[in-house]
Amino acid sequence: MPGTFGNQRGKRTSHRLVVEELGQAVVGGEFAIGETLPGDTDLAARFSVSRTVLREAMKTLAAKGLVVARARIGTRVLPRAHWNLFDSDVLTWHFGAGVDEDFLRHVSEVRLALEPYAAALAARRASDVDIARMMRLAVAMGDASHSPHTLALADLEFHLRLLEASLNPFMRTVGSLIEAALMGVFQLTSPTADETEIDRVAIAHIRIVEEIRRRDEEGARNAMEHVIRVGQERLIMDLRGRES
Repeated sequence: MPGTFGNQRGKRTSHRLVVEELGQAVVGGEFAIGETLPGDTDLAARFSVSRTVLREAMKTLAAKGLVVARARIGTRVLPRAHWNLFDSDVLTWHFGAGVDEDFLRHVSEVRLALEPYAAALAARRASDVDIARMMRLAVAMGDASHSPHTLALADLEFHLRLLEASLNPFMRTVGSLIEAALMGVFQLTSPTADETEIDRVAIAHIRIVEEIRRRDEEGARNAMEHVIRVGQERLIMDLRGRES
């Protein structure tokens, strides 16, 4: 809380706390679309923060498209069409609130629109050093000691490095979407990692790098598309298993 670790650090910690809890509450439906949030006095008391910290947090949520403040009216929850789903926080809050098959398909569709093309660009532009790094990451994904969480982190590291290897700066900016999507996968998968699945994931990613090393743009594109589609199918199966 404020004052515990020094003014600036405490302020940032309190700010993040308010953003996280209110953001999750909005995305999770605690506050309905069009609803006006409690007033500054009530929210400041709820989170034990100053009104200054609260207002900064509201500005952050407004920048993410979740709320809008109006003088003498209050802060209102905006329709979902305004929410910035490319923001990693917003996407993470969606996974935290619970997602359905349609949402998972929508995430995969965006990945399919971006990552296969990034793989093709990497096949055209990646340096030998980039390719060697990606191969090391792909091979490391086959470590039998992986838990679902560490496998998700290794998966994330690979995809972020590939986006960088495309040498398109805009591709790297969509890394937040990939990061939140893969961390969402961790939340929905089983608590134990299956060795067969670990091997499958590693082999599929090694194939992407092999196509990039061959400078085969179409091959790299297809290999990345395969990884995303198979991952989507596995995730939907896990979701159905939880619901049954």
